[in-house]
Amino acid sequence: MEKKRTNFDYKKHLSSWESLVTSYEQTRAGFISLALEKNRKATPFVEEAKALKSIASTIESPIELINITQIKSALLTASGVSDKAKKYLTENDKNEAIKRLIENFLEPAAKDFVDELGYRFLLTRGDSLGGIIRNLGGVLGERKMTRMLIATLSIQGISYCYLHSKSKEWIVGSQDDADVEIFLKGLSWNKSNQARTLIYNLTVPIVKKNVDLCLLDAKPEQFMRRNNKNSCHYFPSNYIALEELKGGIDPAGADEHWKTANSALNRIKKAFLSNDLHPKTFFIGAAIEKAMAKEIFNQLDAKHLSNAANLTDDNQLISLCEWLINL
Repeated sequence: MEKKRTNFDYKKHLSSWESLVTSYEQTRAGFISLALEKNRKATPFVEEAKALKSIASTIESPIELINITQIKSALLTASGVSDKAKKYLTENDKNEAIKRLIENFLEPAAKDFVDELGYRFLLTRGDSLGGIIRNLGGVLGERKMTRMLIATLSIQGISYCYLHSKSKEWIVGSQDDADVEIFLKGLSWNKSNQARTLIYNLTVPIVKKNVDLCLLDAKPEQFMRRNNKNSCHYFPSNYIALEELKGGIDPAGADEHWKTANSALNRIKKAFLSNDLHPKTFFIGAAIEKAMAKEIFNQLDAKHLSNAANLTDDNQLISLCEWLINL
């Protein structure tokens, strides 16, 4: 018979509030991982700049760029026009932007106009990259959580299926699924003949806000997007647990991230309480400082929070995954 779970399962991996605090070594490793991922994300933009410079180097003067139609989009980017802004410009507007780029920046650069073009292209692309990486910590945190959850299911011999973000189909999981966490938006498994479905970044109707992770008492086929009111997530009683995840590693933003997460968790509890429901709530964070660690642990002891873990500590994350699988 399976051992009954208790309200104090967090004590399996947290002996005190100090257990939650992110160490210097973990912070350093987190920054390095973030830097590597930023560079990986930047690679396509660098390659685009190389291709643009190669084409531009075939002409003798900047004004000839106007005649190379295949790089018009790239020239607009170099002009400072974002991909979003391009949708709102007429062809005359676009031509004028390119003309000003040539007159004000490329022609004054003389023989170095190709390099100048590459620099200005990358400046605008850098803004785009900034938007992509702004929540990179959260994305990496979600992927780590996913990979650890899949590993825990596999070790326990529990089969699972996952929701593919592009095809919107549930796919049977296997050990051959390399990088599955990149395009996974949901997980589902059966434990003790009970179906469990986990959905990421779900707008919970009763809360009217996006929640990072929701565990539902439902089969995968019962979850339907596109505002289908028959979907399992429209029924408050189906919610077993809800989570806030903060993957940012910068200690300077740790306290603010916790305040945001704590506010969200309180909002979740209040919304479900209005329906006399008490789903479990838990928190996972990468950057956890002393003051917030004490507050989180106090909430755990008071049963206001059901569980918590430091994202940078594999043992804590595995223990929390075990807890989640057994709910």
